[in-house]
Amino acid sequence: MSGIKVKEPVITLTSGPAAAYPRVLQAMSKPVQYDYDPYFQAFYEEVARKTAKAMRVDEPALLIHAEPAVGIEATAACLIGRDDVVLNLASGVYGKGFGYWAVRYCKELVEIEVPYNEAIDPEAVDAAMSERPDIKVVSVVHHDTPSGTVNPLNEIGRIVRDHDGLLIVDAVSSFGGMDVHPGDCMADVFITGPGKCLGGPPGVTIMAVSDRAWDQMAANQDGPTASILSLTDWKDAWSKDHAFPFTPSVSEVNGLDAVIDNYLEEGPETVWARHDLTARACRAGVKAMGLELWAAREEIAAPTTTAVKVPDGFEDKEIRATARELYGVVFSAGRAETDGKLIRIGHMGPTAEPIYAVVAISALGGALRKLGHNADVNAGLEATMDVIAAAHA
Repeated sequence: MSGIKVKEPVITLTSGPAAAYPRVLQAMSKPVQYDYDPYFQAFYEEVARKTAKAMRVDEPALLIHAEPAVGIEATAACLIGRDDVVLNLASGVYGKGFGYWAVRYCKELVEIEVPYNEAIDPEAVDAAMSERPDIKVVSVVHHDTPSGTVNPLNEIGRIVRDHDGLLIVDAVSSFGGMDVHPGDCMADVFITGPGKCLGGPPGVTIMAVSDRAWDQMAANQDGPTASILSLTDWKDAWSKDHAFPFTPSVSEVNGLDAVIDNYLEEGPETVWARHDLTARACRAGVKAMGLELWAAREEIAAPTTTAVKVPDGFEDKEIRATARELYGVVFSAGRAETDGKLIRIGHMGPTAEPIYAVVAISALGGALRKLGHNADVNAGLEATMDVIAAAHA
């Protein structure tokens, strides 16, 4: 141990884990109940039903008691059979990453990959599935956070359903921050979590699973059982009349209850609108400072993460470290192929408020100027505040 204590940041504007609402943190401090106590079993069912209401599905939500990466990997293990052909749509690091799980279980992996500042073209999906009618499963990440881009999910979903495919959707960093729901995109497995746009802790996975997907899993003789990766073990665990296969994360369920109450009480449309406004204001400031967005086109830039190209001659680590040192503001780095190429500013949950766009532009621009870049911080702030003012005109 060096003995050097790193100061806690003042404001975290990352693409996840995001800040949690005080109401959620307070809920997580409630007593940890025995999971087989009738009170907790009834409470768990209530939370599962309430979460389904937020996702706009009829069946109670499937809750997996680990962060969403576990739910995504479990989906690959449970849904994909040894005779299945899988089409993986890779528009970013996480989209590409699902293919590494899928290839363990499928007969063949087919991939559509685009540059990581681009989005998937639905027509390419249609062409691939027309050429390969044996494609059974299609996987897509709605918002790939290492790129800050979004895919046209509803259009892709309709095409997959027209070809009778099963669609896996990773909506971990989009649900709760934009208008995306399992029914609208015809997802068969829709995966999200509370640790990003919903403003909760990252330790639980929220899922909606269609009857078609459950039938596929039931027929998959290679699917795991008695395993942390088994979705079928948890299929009926939402009901107070069924046992839990493993001990659920009681504190996380308490937190999720507050997360969903928060979301429904504020109103989903209102929540989406403030995410969108914060991102638009931030993007305007970025451009006005003389910087470039990472997304090839602004229409595919996510309302929950703004990715900014690192200016030539500068290093992302140095920019982020300077913003943290001078202003106490933390930004995200890229990941894998985007590492070192961009800086990500998160607009999620509590930080999806317009004032944090002002903070982000101040800290990013100020850090760049400290390092010798001629970022026009005043122009950036003026552009940011103009967007905010226009929204309230």
